[in-house]
Amino acid sequence: MHLSLPEPSGARTPSPLTARRPAHLVGNTPVLWVDEPFAPPGRGFHAKLEGANPGGLKDRPALYMVREARRRGELRPGAPIVESSSGTLGLGLALAGLTYGHPVTVVTDPGMEPPVVRLLTALGAHVLQVTAPHPEGGWQEARRERVADVLARTPGAYCPDQYRNPDNAAAYRPLAAELITQLGRVDVLVAAVGTGGHSAGVSAVLRETFPRLTLIGVDSVGSAIFGQPAGPRLMRGLGSSIHPGNVDYAAFAEVHWVGPAEAVWACRQLARLHYASGGWSVGAVALVAGWAARTYPAGTRVAAIFPDGPHRYLQTVYDDAWCRDHALLGRKAPPEPDEIAEPDACVVTRWTRCARVRDPLARDLAKAGVR
Repeated sequence: MHLSLPEPSGARTPSPLTARRPAHLVGNTPVLWVDEPFAPPGRGFHAKLEGANPGGLKDRPALYMVREARRRGELRPGAPIVESSSGTLGLGLALAGLTYGHPVTVVTDPGMEPPVVRLLTALGAHVLQVTAPHPEGGWQEARRERVADVLARTPGAYCPDQYRNPDNAAAYRPLAAELITQLGRVDVLVAAVGTGGHSAGVSAVLRETFPRLTLIGVDSVGSAIFGQPAGPRLMRGLGSSIHPGNVDYAAFAEVHWVGPAEAVWACRQLARLHYASGGWSVGAVALVAGWAARTYPAGTRVAAIFPDGPHRYLQTVYDDAWCRDHALLGRKAPPEPDEIAEPDACVVTRWTRCARVRDPLARDLAKAGVR
C-alpha cells in the first residue's frame, strides 16, 4: 500500500532549477526560526543557515576575493592560490579554484579535523600543515609565516589574505540583501568573529537600511581579538591569536566570549530540537542570540548567522568520547553570561559579556605614546 506523506505546512513545489556550475549553488540560504531552549516561544531568533552553501559561509568571500583579484590583474590565469585556513575558507577556495581554474594550497595546523583534510584533498586542494605554533601569534601566525614561505618560492602565486583583505567584508553584501528580503527588518545581528569579514560586511550593509542596528560579536575564550590574552583554543572557526585587520571594532555594541562546553551544549540542543546545527561558531552564536532574544524588548527582530553545518564536527562536537576526554559533557550553559566592565578586566574562561568594545592594538599604541 502506498502511503502519502503530508506536505509541510506552507510548502509548495518549486520550479525546477539546475545550477550550471557549482558556484551557482552559493547564496540564497534559508532562515530558520529558533526559540526553545534558547528563548521562550515567541521570543526566539532568525538563524541564517550558511551551512546550506556547498562549503559553508566562506564560499562567499572565497569566490569574491578570487574574482576581484583576477579582475585587478593581481591573480593571473592559472596561477596558484595559497592561503591559511582552519577549514571553511579552504573549502571555499577549493570551489573558487575549480570555478576559475587555479591550483589551491591550504596551509593549516594539526587542529584541522582529519575528515576536512581528506575532503580538501578530494576537492583537489594541496594541504600543508605547520607542526608548531608561533611563540607569540600561535597557530595562525605560524600558518601565515608558512604561507609567506610558499609564496616566496612560488613565482606568480597569490594569497587572498582573508585577515586583511577588504574584499572579504565586501563579499557579504548579498548575504545582507538576502536577510532584508527574508526578514524585512533586522534590529539585532549576532555574528561570530574570526577574520572579522562577515560581521563587518553584513552589518555595514544592513546599516544602510537600518541605521540603528545593534551588532553583537561572539568570540571564543582564549582569543585575542577583543583584548583578552591569546591562549589555547579548542574551538575552531571563531576567535584568533592575532588581530585581523578586517575587524570593525567601532561597529560592535558588545562582545560575548563563549567556552567550548557551552558551545557543545548549544550545538547539541540545536540538533535535537531544531534539526539544523553546526560547529563551534554555530553553538556560540545560538547561545548569545538566544540571550539577546529574551533580553531585548519584545518585538525586537534578532538575526544570527550560522556559518556552517555539523558534518565536519562529527569527531569533535558530536563525539561523546572526544567530548568526555575534554570535559565538555554534562555542563549545561548558564542562563546568563558573566559580565566585565572592560575587555581586559580579567581572563575569561566561560560565557562572559562586555558592553565596551575597543581595538586593543589602538590602546596599546596609545599607551606607548604612538599617534
